[in-house]
Amino acid sequence: MVDADQTFVIVGGGLAGAKAAETLRAEGFTGRVILICDERDHPYERPPLSKGYLLGKEERDSVFVHEPAWYTQAEIELHLGQVVVSIDRYAKSVRLGDGTLIEYDKLLLATGAEPRRLDVPGTDLAGVHHLRRLAHAERLRGVLTSLGRDNGHLVIAGAGWIGLEVAAAAREYGAEVTVVEPLPTPLHSVLGPELGQLFADLHREHGVRFHFGRKLTEILGQDGVVLAARTDDGEEHPAHAVLAAIGAAPRTALAEAAGLTIADRAHGAGIAVDASLRTSDPDIHAAGDVASTLHPLLGFPIRVEHWANALNGGPAAARAMLGQEVTYDRVPYFFSDQYDMGMEYSGWAPPGTYDEVVIRGDVGKRQFIAFWLAEGRVLAGMNVNVWDVTEPIQKLIRSRAQVGPEALSDPSVPLESLAG
Repeated sequence: MVDADQTFVIVGGGLAGAKAAETLRAEGFTGRVILICDERDHPYERPPLSKGYLLGKEERDSVFVHEPAWYTQAEIELHLGQVVVSIDRYAKSVRLGDGTLIEYDKLLLATGAEPRRLDVPGTDLAGVHHLRRLAHAERLRGVLTSLGRDNGHLVIAGAGWIGLEVAAAAREYGAEVTVVEPLPTPLHSVLGPELGQLFADLHREHGVRFHFGRKLTEILGQDGVVLAARTDDGEEHPAHAVLAAIGAAPRTALAEAAGLTIADRAHGAGIAVDASLRTSDPDIHAAGDVASTLHPLLGFPIRVEHWANALNGGPAAARAMLGQEVTYDRVPYFFSDQYDMGMEYSGWAPPGTYDEVVIRGDVGKRQFIAFWLAEGRVLAGMNVNVWDVTEPIQKLIRSRAQVGPEALSDPSVPLESLAG
């Protein structure tokens, strides 16, 4: 039986929001839990959208966080297809697009991120796509099927995780693929040039063409249909469809309008939260893609857009809303599957933060672990087709132990022994 004395409102129907609602009930909260989603679909997970579901290997129902009946059973008041248009921090209420006013005792913002848009002529053509939502994946899956059947061409702007995963999917469907990327290697801003080249080689072996150091300047079409994509060197690339995969921006407009503190661009430009995921308003928390979290392990704020952050951040925020002592200090983690290569990455080591990359294993066989080091300390580790090593890698990162490159690169030295 729900006790109406307290109302917790969650804005955002992704994984973070759904797991926060689940955790509130699991922790014994008996007040009202209101989950507001701007999509008409029930909360779902996003990794399958560029992986199994896009490839047609997973069913649509497999992407949902809970079965629809669960929300009724857990007495979660679910508002689908509703947009929150404003927050009144003084009245402690949110206003929906239909004018409904909902008061809250605690509020969680899990509004996620949205794809960055290409700012070039031709983006209004029907064949220009983004991939963020389930509806996008459904549409894109149909497009890839058609391109594969008709030997059609897909041009992808951006060689980040989404761009590469869609490139792999498109090649599996049989489509021709060209990737345009302004940086010198794929994933350059995440992995640096040392490991970015590995992904370039992998995709080239599967027939993907790369155009590095260039940007799209125009998408050409006729009668609403994409015909080609032009880059800033004047080259025209055949295209029947274009995917914009140039990153995602945190959806902070609601928080900004409410006067909440927003992190600067260097720290992700998300809603600024402390280690308990509390915003500048003590009754409002934020989690998932939208939150720039002051990370206790790193000592500075970061914004992480990956599945594990939503999976773990939503529950952490829920516990903090209940007044529990929470320190959200999980090591950032993400994974990717492309063709026959699977990888997991733990840590935080963008270019400029590390001074050495050490390899354990065989890069040529694509079966190895890479470590990013600064002053002998492991900042991040990526295991490629090597499994069950995430825990010791993360323990090594947490320990901040100084480790010699000889021991790190030697497969006969157990990883567990290096954390001190």
